Amino acid sequence: MDKKDENNNQDKPNSISTEPKKQNKTYTITLPKPNIKMPKSKRIRYTLVAVLFIAAAIGSGFLGGWLESNGNAVVIGNTSLGSQKQIITSDSQLISDIAKTVGPSVVSINVAITTTNSGTSNTGGFGLFGFSQPVQEQAAGTGIIISSNGIVMTNRHVVPKGTTNVSITLSNGTQLKDVSIIGRTSSSSSLDIAFLKINNADGQKLVPAAIGNSSQMKVGDEVVAIGNALGQFQNTVTSGIISGYGRSVTATASTGGLGSSTGTTENLADLFQTDAAINEGNSGGPLVNLNGQVIGINTAIAGNAQNIGFAIPINDVKGLINQVLKTGKLSIPYIGIRYIPLTADVANEYGLSVKNGAFIAPSSNPSSPSVIAGSPAAKAGLKTNDIITAINGTKINQTHSLIGLIDQYMPGTNVTLTVLRNGKYIHVNLTLGKEPGT
Repeated sequence: MDKKDENNNQDKPNSISTEPKKQNKTYTITLPKPNIKMPKSKRIRYTLVAVLFIAAAIGSGFLGGWLESNGNAVVIGNTSLGSQKQIITSDSQLISDIAKTVGPSVVSINVAITTTNSGTSNTGGFGLFGFSQPVQEQAAGTGIIISSNGIVMTNRHVVPKGTTNVSITLSNGTQLKDVSIIGRTSSSSSLDIAFLKINNADGQKLVPAAIGNSSQMKVGDEVVAIGNALGQFQNTVTSGIISGYGRSVTATASTGGLGSSTGTTENLADLFQTDAAINEGNSGGPLVNLNGQVIGINTAIAGNAQNIGFAIPINDVKGLINQVLKTGKLSIPYIGIRYIPLTADVANEYGLSVKNGAFIAPSSNPSSPSVIAGSPAAKAGLKTNDIITAINGTKINQTHSLIGLIDQYMPGTNVTLTVLRNGKYIHVNLTLGKEPGT
């Protein structure tokens, strides 16, 4: 996965999610290998097919021309070639228009990250083992302009802890170097988000992207992804569909969205799955609907697979966006539980009576309890096996995730949780805390 865990404390409580037993899969990035040769027998077979196809195409061309000259259109089924061409042209024009509209709001992010490498040294005959020395790495990703005064949204793994320098390249090629990090979610959060601020636009007009409604997206809906593919192909445009939603994955982190795997992992939940081509460097870029509105933030890809990418639904981030636009700061609300987002499959696996909600599943690791000691959840009396079904009356379902609902509130806000416990619904009052490590 195109990920980076910027926090070295792996025991830090995750206030957002826990992987279900059968969904805890780790994906790694594998780029396609060029120049793959096929066996000789297959080459012959494909050559014959190609020759027959070309011959058929030539024949159909003559036939089509003859019929057209006689006032008749070539018809395949109920669709003429003329109408097929018009549909293809219209679709291509639509994607082109979307790229022109959204493109100016997409930026490339270049970062310098300082890490430490351990090694050995031998000075004066004395061996020094395990010393650390700073190493600077260059990385790249993508961002989305969300305000005309220079606020940019991206993934936290694009600008991880240890980032020492950030610059932004606009779609017109202008590089802006006066950029600061407003804040990022903690490494334990399943919401992989960070916000940047362009302090000096150097006279350039900053065009904010239009924000859409991710809850309106359905499987099969067409989408367009735009990003800094591989960290070097700026504003690459690809298209596809929403392949699924509510996905939970464990992602192997990479350095700053571009680079070798660090071996660390992050748990991500409530993601869109899409077959729009997403590559390293696309992290933090927009996934947009056919109205040119951002409905997701491209975040991860599955290695050893064909076009399986994942994006954070924009509704899960709207609360944070509004907070940053209003205050210029990022303060993330915190409950303090490890939970599993429920789907029909997960509910069936655990024998639960409800198919939507946040299930505080029992933890198999004593050092990682489901309800974090001293957290707002613990103080409010939440327990293992509780299922949170609503926040302030709004139900948790396929269009409203727990994290998306909680992020609409500021730390310190009192909220009422609807909880299913031992077959009965109860209401739990909880005061939101501030996420540690933000």
